[in-house]
Amino acid sequence: MRISPTLTWYFGKHVLISILGILALLIGLILIGDTIELLRRAGGRPDATVGIVFQMATSRIPFMTEKVLPFAVLFGSMFSFWKLTGNQELVVTRAAGVSAWQFLLPPIMCAILLGSIQVMALNPLSSILLQRYETLEARYLQGNSSVMNLSSNGLWLRQGTQDGQAVIYAREVRGQATDRVDLRNVTVFRFQNADDFTTRIDAQRAVLEPGTWRFYDAWTFHPGQTSEFSSELMLPTNLTARKIQDSFASPETMSFWDLKPFINLLERAGFNATRHRIHFHSLLSRPLLLCAMVLIAAAFCLKFSRRRRASLVIGGGVATGFILYFCTDVISALGVSGGIPPVLSAWAPAGISLLLGVSTLLHLEDG
Repeated sequence: MRISPTLTWYFGKHVLISILGILALLIGLILIGDTIELLRRAGGRPDATVGIVFQMATSRIPFMTEKVLPFAVLFGSMFSFWKLTGNQELVVTRAAGVSAWQFLLPPIMCAILLGSIQVMALNPLSSILLQRYETLEARYLQGNSSVMNLSSNGLWLRQGTQDGQAVIYAREVRGQATDRVDLRNVTVFRFQNADDFTTRIDAQRAVLEPGTWRFYDAWTFHPGQTSEFSSELMLPTNLTARKIQDSFASPETMSFWDLKPFINLLERAGFNATRHRIHFHSLLSRPLLLCAMVLIAAAFCLKFSRRRRASLVIGGGVATGFILYFCTDVISALGVSGGIPPVLSAWAPAGISLLLGVSTLLHLEDG
């Protein structure tokens, strides 16, 4: 028997409303917690006003929505199936000849829809606002002075010096190790205070060593003076190869549509793009993960009866959510460290969850 459009709409709407309600509750709790934490961190900083703190807290909402969406789908689906089973609506549906897989189709379609919206629309918005949050955090709470920008034309670095700022531009990155970065065709602009230009350095090569930049075949230009040539020139720095790598835009601040070109750009420059590749494939697997959450919720709640305590169902769902979160972090860490392939570490949580939900339903259901 085919499920009717009316019944499809009813089940889909019921599950979708439950998911959105749980999502709104989780986001509200996270917003309150983030605001309190940011107020605590901003306590000793007069520039970080309440308005700035509120902007920072609200800028994280889309990012946190992405983080908690799988849990919202899990708990929302559990609540919806629990309610439908308790009201005997699913019992009547089963008695009419509709199988469990048929009435699970509308919730699964809702999960795919939510996952697609997250990847194509929510993630780009989240990346923009999260970048804004990190900018405000660096300005008002951390006071960072080193920023890096990699473009298709080369590498841009900025570092603080004893008397001002230095902007370093390299047209080519030859290699990077744990404590060494090798740049070619380098130009350095030095500024006193904030914006008073003092010196320009043009060098064929620059090597970042612990505590210093070493320039080779360098010309130094001072305004109104004759240029000077040095076969070797030193510039103190507080940058390290690790700081440069970490100062790249984090994967979460990159839009889904920009991730693939940026990964190619990183790899051409000789830098490690594993974190970005894992994040890209994790986004691709998100609709599959949300489908798995629906199936796991169904496995917990479709056989619910009055003899089974509600605490058992709720506890099982909460435990499943935490186990999934823990396993996802462990597998992601293994992927970043090179223990397993990045693509496998991104798709494994969704695949394992889906197989777990399908196998449990096949064991519990008879059709």
